[in-house]
Amino acid sequence: MKRSVSRGNAVFGGLLVMAGLVFAQSLRAATRGPVSIPAPARDELAANAKSETAVFAGGCFWGIQAVFQHVKGVVSATSGYAGGTMDRPSYEDVGSGSTGHAESVRVVFDPSQVTYGQLLRVFFSVAHDPTELNRQGPDVGTQYRSAIFYTNDEQKKTAEAYIEQLSKSHAYSKPIVTQVAPLKAFYIAEAYHQNYAELHPDDLYIRINDAPKVVNLKKEFPAMYTEKLAAHE
Repeated sequence: MKRSVSRGNAVFGGLLVMAGLVFAQSLRAATRGPVSIPAPARDELAANAKSETAVFAGGCFWGIQAVFQHVKGVVSATSGYAGGTMDRPSYEDVGSGSTGHAESVRVVFDPSQVTYGQLLRVFFSVAHDPTELNRQGPDVGTQYRSAIFYTNDEQKKTAEAYIEQLSKSHAYSKPIVTQVAPLKAFYIAEAYHQNYAELHPDDLYIRINDAPKVVNLKKEFPAMYTEKLAAHE
């Protein structure tokens, strides 16, 4: 679904009936509370490195960025594109669905303050719905798929083990469809996409789809939540 900068207003560009269906879908997603899931049985140990990088995709990057910017130990969270074949794609390129890229967020974190497994738990619990295939709420297309782009072999093993753990625990009523793939490249999105949720709190799309995710983060993981916003690159 191709959208303008103001995604909340874009739904009115089609038929009113379709707009109503999209709005209803958004409301259902927004009113869904956090999913209480167990912590990963397998997790990375705190590394000696001062920072580590993880990349997540789960629908519109505005909401994913907003969630991780409020997690303690996250140094920066940057909206961008990953998983495709086109070099330096634009928002319009990715929105066409032809590049293979997904709207993604690169998270740089301090592993001595927050582990990769804890970030995975936030990702699966409050940041998005991992059972929606090639869509998230009102946004439809492979560019909105659920994906984890790992940066090292330990992240790969941890992510795959956690998905298996959650599947066996029947934490969700439907199968998890999250892709686990190596990060080949990450392209930073245009400046107007950075901190979008923070800068546009009254945008209808943000109010319905993304602000509730931050509320759920604070509710489900109060010890991990911080009001201080992490930077972006």
